[in-house]
Order: sequence, then C-alpha cells, then structure tokens
Amino acid sequence: MTCGSHHVRANIFGVERELVTWLVRYGAPLLFFAQVFGIFGLPIPDELLLTVAGALVRKGLLRGPSIATAAIAGCLSGISLSYAVGRFVDGTVLHTRFNRHRAAIDRAQAWFRRFGGWLLTFGYFIPGVRHVTAIVAGSSRLDYPGFALYAYPGGVFWCTVFLMLGYYAGDRWQEAARRVQSNAAFAAAALVCLVAAYALIRLTAELKRLRS
Repeated sequence: MTCGSHHVRANIFGVERELVTWLVRYGAPLLFFAQVFGIFGLPIPDELLLTVAGALVRKGLLRGPSIATAAIAGCLSGISLSYAVGRFVDGTVLHTRFNRHRAAIDRAQAWFRRFGGWLLTFGYFIPGVRHVTAIVAGSSRLDYPGFALYAYPGGVFWCTVFLMLGYYAGDRWQEAARRVQSNAAFAAAALVCLVAAYALIRLTAELKRLRS
C-alpha cells in the first residue's frame, strides 16, 4: 500500500474518531444540527454520523429515543428548509446560486421529471442528490402537501436504516457503513425504477378498466 493510501486512511479514521468524540460529548443536539445542515448541502458525512450514533446507542453511550428523534427532526427540518429555498427561486437562479451543485441539480431535475415525487422518497440514498432534490421540487412548484407526502416518510426511512445499521453492526460499524455507502446509490436507483414500473403497470391497468 502506498504512502498516499495510508494518509487517506489515517484521515478517514481521524474523522471517525472525531465523530465519536463529538457525539458522546454533545449527543442529540449535535446530531440534530448536523442533519439540518448536512441535508441542506454542507459537507457533513450524514450516513457515517447516523451509523456512529446507532453504534453508540448500542454501547449505552447515547439514549436511543433522543437520538432517533434528533436525527429524524433534523433531517425533516433540513429537507423542509431546502424546499422553502426552492419555492423562492427558479431554474436560472438555481444554477447561479448553487453552481457548485450544478451537475447534481441537472441530474435531479431530469430524474424529477421522470419519477416525480418518488425521487424525494429515495433520493436520500443517492450521494449528492439528496442535497438538491427538495430544492428542485420547490422550484418545480410542487405544492407542500405533495412534497411532505413523499419527502417525510423517505427521511424517516433513511434515518432509521443508518441508525439501525450502526446499532446492529456494533463494533463493526465502520465496515458496514462503507459497504452500504458504496451500494446506496445503486439500491436507490433500483428502488425508484421498481416503483416507477409498478406505477406504470397500475396506470395501464386503470386506463384499460376505464375503456372497457
């Protein structure tokens, strides 16, 4: 292994140690604000933070109910804030103000046109996309009830998956987190395609029923 690889791994392990230290010290409030700003687009390792929190709950260093509440409340607050931003901007402003996320915005807009609200549900699992899905939904003038219907259950599911991953992985949470992160985008894309196929089948069946 090269010196560069050792350096990268040392940095990763350093980040993980810092996350453990911060979570043990500040607990639920830290997780809440990290979720809010992580979902909104700041470079915060959301999945890793949730996985670490789950592992610390199992060790008895954090309280499960308060951690779960903080994670979900922070996630839903962050996604709502992103949606609110999207309601006040159009596509041109999006590309100007969020130039750093331009590729992700273009991708999310294309997927949103294809999959609609389901992208809000499963977009949490796609790295780089969850930060812009709600902004794109807001700028597309999706009304708030429609946004909440898809985005909030998805946020609860996403938080639960990674918290439980850390809880059940225990001392092996680092390995589990890396494996899930590497396959999360593929799994989410597969789920979106399955949901879209199911919706298409239901729509086709309903049209046939109306014509008969």
